[in-house]
Amino acid sequence: MFSKILIANRGEIAVRIIKTCRRMGIATVVVYSEADADSLAVEMADEAVFIGPPPAAQSYLDAGKIIDACQRTGAQAVHPGFGFLSENAGFARQLAAEGIVFIGPNPHAIEAMGDKIESKKFAAKANVSVVPGHVGEIDDTAHAIKISEEVGYPVMIKASAGGGGKGIRVAWNRKDVEEGFPAVKAEAKASFGDDRIFIEKFIESPRHIEIQVLGDKHGHVVHLFERECSIQRRNQKVIEEAPSPLLDAKTRAAMGAQAVALAQAVNYDSAGTVEFVAGQDKSFFFLEMNTRLQVEHPVTELITGLDLVEQMIRVAAGEPLAFAQKDLKIDGWAIESRIYAEDPYRGFLPSIGRLVRYDPPQEGEVGKAKVRNDAGVREGDEISMFYDPMISKLSTWAKTRGEAIDAMGRALEDFHIEGLGHNVPFLAAVMDQERFRSGQLSTNYIKDEFPDGFHGTEPTEFQRDLMAAVGCAMHRVLTARAAPQLMRQDWQVIENGETRLVRVTNGGGAFSIEFLDGGRTLKLETLDWRPGKPTFKGVLDGVGFTARVQTAAEGFVIRHRAAQARVLVLSPRSAELHRKLPPKQAADTSKMVLSPMPGLVVSMDAAVGQEVRAGEAVAVIEAMKMQNIIRAERDGVVKAVNAAAGDSVAADEVLVEFA
Repeated sequence: MFSKILIANRGEIAVRIIKTCRRMGIATVVVYSEADADSLAVEMADEAVFIGPPPAAQSYLDAGKIIDACQRTGAQAVHPGFGFLSENAGFARQLAAEGIVFIGPNPHAIEAMGDKIESKKFAAKANVSVVPGHVGEIDDTAHAIKISEEVGYPVMIKASAGGGGKGIRVAWNRKDVEEGFPAVKAEAKASFGDDRIFIEKFIESPRHIEIQVLGDKHGHVVHLFERECSIQRRNQKVIEEAPSPLLDAKTRAAMGAQAVALAQAVNYDSAGTVEFVAGQDKSFFFLEMNTRLQVEHPVTELITGLDLVEQMIRVAAGEPLAFAQKDLKIDGWAIESRIYAEDPYRGFLPSIGRLVRYDPPQEGEVGKAKVRNDAGVREGDEISMFYDPMISKLSTWAKTRGEAIDAMGRALEDFHIEGLGHNVPFLAAVMDQERFRSGQLSTNYIKDEFPDGFHGTEPTEFQRDLMAAVGCAMHRVLTARAAPQLMRQDWQVIENGETRLVRVTNGGGAFSIEFLDGGRTLKLETLDWRPGKPTFKGVLDGVGFTARVQTAAEGFVIRHRAAQARVLVLSPRSAELHRKLPPKQAADTSKMVLSPMPGLVVSMDAAVGQEVRAGEAVAVIEAMKMQNIIRAERDGVVKAVNAAAGDSVAADEVLVEFA
């Protein structure tokens, strides 16, 4: 067994690998860029080696710097994590030439299966059913248009070396190819250092199901069952689970056998994932193989009890697998939610900034469930524009799917983040949706369920009661401290404009909330809240909850899961005066094009005096390795252009003004 391993990665996966190495008694070295100098991974590792500026091409993708770090520290092996150099056969060969072990598959397997173009050719030769498309390299945009029209729209334009949802666009027509092909090439070059592209038929309303395989250097290959990853946005997985609610035992066995056969054909000798696109009728096609550890591996670990990072290390050290297929079984159900630095209320655009508050839920056994949070950040850390926007991966396990979903919903309530936009409310909304709970999933799920974007959810009756009760409890505590002479029992609660009559009494740490207009009395027990604390934990009529609370200019802003309300607790006279206040007018931005996110201006395509039509591209903004085309929302003549290529811009910064 190795005594020292270098981790050629960053963020949560670096932290994840360090934890397993510590348990195995293996010393760790991490490499880091300028942007990650103060990261949690650097703090946790036994040694850290600086490798360059923030852009990945000058640091994490520089094989020479990583090999030099191994030689300087005496690391015997490299774990590449996922992304960066994890599927680079040349890197694996360079390591081998220096006598350093690559903790991943052999270079031949990486080349045969890790490259999406080559893997499709290989699968076709092996009589594996593949999605129709063009698996050769594509010369230019004109060639891409020709191929797309031969395959038939819609098509998917994909980077051969892609991963993590980057370097992928769906084209529904010729214009989409004209815009999408160069954008995918640019993203691929920036993210992976490889701009080769392929095109395949886009199968509408499919499910994304993948099989985890594990092989050793002695010819043994097993599968660790499936993960369903159909909840995606912009081809980026958002929610994953294991097992899949679609598969029956027969289909699971067939997919597993095909995945194992493919792996055996290339003498696969590490952890890897064979991805399939599946129909609702349980038909499936080979999509690609990821020759590395997957982001969503925690759900497989939770249902099998295996540590995949440990297995990769043991296999790389030459140990045979300690189990056969017959020894593996599915235990319970696991769900993973990816916590991203993005603003779901602004079209899920990247949100860059500092984690002013970062308070994840308690890990370990919680009731009948288990909670796990894989993170590479701490409170005070900054989410950089240079890398993936993931903050953490929250996973829950329980005996049944319904219980695992319930546990996830409760854990998301307990996840508190401030300082930047994040998708926790959106994830909570999905957990509460009947369609998700029923298991009727597809990769179109988010588009189908949120066609106009995400704007939160309407409060349920229970949530209305909860937010009114919390508002009353907070108001009573604050009034007792600041102005006890104003204490009273009867109040008017205005909740998102709707007025309710409430009587509040308290004693023994609990509040009695009586809704006078509804004839109901609820008991609210406060478990954890004090003035200034941003979360209110309590029990309302026997149901535990955590609400996000914030004092406003008037009253409170209270959020429970994806529902939010402004709650005012007023005396009858104050409520009467409040109703006479004129509504606040929103600022007129109709003659402006605003940057929807912070980022770097790649190109500015508008000039003063130019006539622009609604829908025309005026700029391209890049953030977190994704290029976003900014379009005019109205016709107009450009009066001013306030940014140029190479400029950094903030969210809501005015890019273009119309006359």
